[in-house]
Amino acid sequence: MMAVKQQVPKSSVRTSVLSDESYGKIKEMIVTYEIAPGSRVNIDALSLRLKTSQTPIREALARLEADGLIKKEPLKGYSATNLLTLNEFQDLFQFRLLIEPWAAEQAAQRITPESKRILKLEMSSTKKTIKQKNVDEFKSLTEHDARFHKLVAQLSGSKSVESAFERTHCHLHLFRLFMAHKLHLIENNSRAKFVEGLFEQYYQNGSGQLAIIEHSGIADAIIDGDSKAARSNMYSHIQSSLKRFSSSVQ
Repeated sequence: MMAVKQQVPKSSVRTSVLSDESYGKIKEMIVTYEIAPGSRVNIDALSLRLKTSQTPIREALARLEADGLIKKEPLKGYSATNLLTLNEFQDLFQFRLLIEPWAAEQAAQRITPESKRILKLEMSSTKKTIKQKNVDEFKSLTEHDARFHKLVAQLSGSKSVESAFERTHCHLHLFRLFMAHKLHLIENNSRAKFVEGLFEQYYQNGSGQLAIIEHSGIADAIIDGDSKAARSNMYSHIQSSLKRFSSSVQ
């Protein structure tokens, strides 16, 4: 007897598409400061702005809450999360030092021809020259950074490590800090100096290119199946990143 294929209702597909579109648009509004850190998020206003119903807006906000960009409080509703504090920034890097070197080591031990192909493809995307003072170029560097570290976590074969890394949303938070500096939206003077120094130290004077060189060293070690070098290179890379921020973080 031939099995009857169950069709997904067109209305469900349409809602899913609208949810994806709403998610992308609201996320862009948050990272570009159209929705400022800590500000309330009004579902009715977003529904009117994006010309869609409240259902996809609510679904999008739930996803953004999982991303750490939105928070929901009882009786208060939704609001955009605040930027990382200095202590949270330091804690983030210490956490990465615990899990990412191990992930790189495991990735090297588990390397396959397909994994090699994916790593090489990602590294080939970095050949374009980075112009540090251009927001779009900085965004491209941040996106590569996020993809690369996520890929290493995935190649470790540990769902727990991959999930733990994704929950930090570290590169998304860094891009928000960058936009705060570019748009001068941080009122507290000491915090403004932190953000300004953060990006002058890390992404000016060729430091962005240095990060890519360090990524290449990690990728080469993983591709070669050299687990010891992969672990060591990843640890050194994260420490190096933190040191490049050091004058602002201390």
